[in-house]
Amino acid sequence: MNDPAAFVREAVERLRRDIPGRAIVAASGGIDSTVAAVLAQRAVGERARAVFVDTGFLRQGEVDQVARYFHGAGLACAVAPASEEFFAALAGVTDPEEKRRRIGEAFVRLFEKEAERFGTDRLVQGTIAPDWIESGGALRDTIKTHHNVGGIPKDSRLVLVEPLRDLYKDEVRAVARELGIPYPDRQPFPGPGLAVRVNGPVTPDRVRRARVANAIVEEEIERAVAEHRLARPWQYFAVLLPVRTVGVTGDNRVFGEAVSVRVVESIDAMTATSMELPRSVSRAIAERITRELTGEVVRVLYDITDKPPATIEWE
Repeated sequence: MNDPAAFVREAVERLRRDIPGRAIVAASGGIDSTVAAVLAQRAVGERARAVFVDTGFLRQGEVDQVARYFHGAGLACAVAPASEEFFAALAGVTDPEEKRRRIGEAFVRLFEKEAERFGTDRLVQGTIAPDWIESGGALRDTIKTHHNVGGIPKDSRLVLVEPLRDLYKDEVRAVARELGIPYPDRQPFPGPGLAVRVNGPVTPDRVRRARVANAIVEEEIERAVAEHRLARPWQYFAVLLPVRTVGVTGDNRVFGEAVSVRVVESIDAMTATSMELPRSVSRAIAERITRELTGEVVRVLYDITDKPPATIEWE
C-alpha cells in the first residue's frame, strides 16, 4: 500500500458493496479493529454497530480506556460483558491452540446474538495479513491459530467482512494516521487478551496475577521511555508461566509462580528483535512484581528470544 488516502477511498467503496444492510463490528480497542470500525462507519454510518466485548481477560482499566479511546476516534460502541462465558469456555483448557479456537468460537457466538438483535448477518473484523498467514493461510504451515481466523466455527452463519485483510501492521498504522485516529502507534494487544498470557490453566486468580504483572511492565517501560532511558518498544508485556518455583518471604519458604517479561522491537510483527533493558528498568519491574504479588509470584525472568525462532506472544 503506497497511498493511505487512496486505500481509504477504495475500502469505503468496497464496504458499501459488502454491507447491503447493517453490520456488527468486532471492536477490541486495538488499532486494527478501530481502523476497520472507522472505515465501516464512514461507509454506512449508523448501519454499522461497534461491539466491544469484556471477556474478563482485559488489562487493568482497559474497559474505561477503550471507551475513552473510541470517543476520541469518533466511534459509538456498545460494551458486552461476557467474562462468565469466556472463563467457562476455557475451563480446564491448557493447550494454546485449543484456547484460541475456544476463544474464537465464544466471540462468534456472542456476535451472532448481537447480529441477530441488530438485524444483520455481517461481521466486520480487523483481520490483517499476519493473522491469516500465521493461521496457515496461503498454503503455509500453521504457526498459531489466530482466534479471528482459525477460531471461526464452520457452522457460523455470519458473513465476514475484512477490509484490512491484505495489510500489515505498519500499513494499518499509516491508514489510522490518515483517518485521524489517536495514538496509531500504541502497542498491539492480542484479541484473546490475557488468556494467552496466562500459560497453562486460565482461572480468575491466574488472570488477576497476569493483569497486575502486565500493568507493572507497561508502567515501568512507559516511565523509562518518558525519561529517555529507553526507545519506545513495539510491544512490552508479562506472561504468567505454568511452573511453580521456590522463593523466600522474610524467613519463610514460599512456593509461587514465575513471570516472564517480553519487550521487542518490530515493524510489521512478522519478525521481531528482543530489546535490551537498562538494569534499573528490569530491576524495578522484578521488584514491583514480586512485591505487589507477594507469595504468589516469586521469580521474574526476561525473554531475550527474537522472532523467529519464537513468536512475539508465548501462545
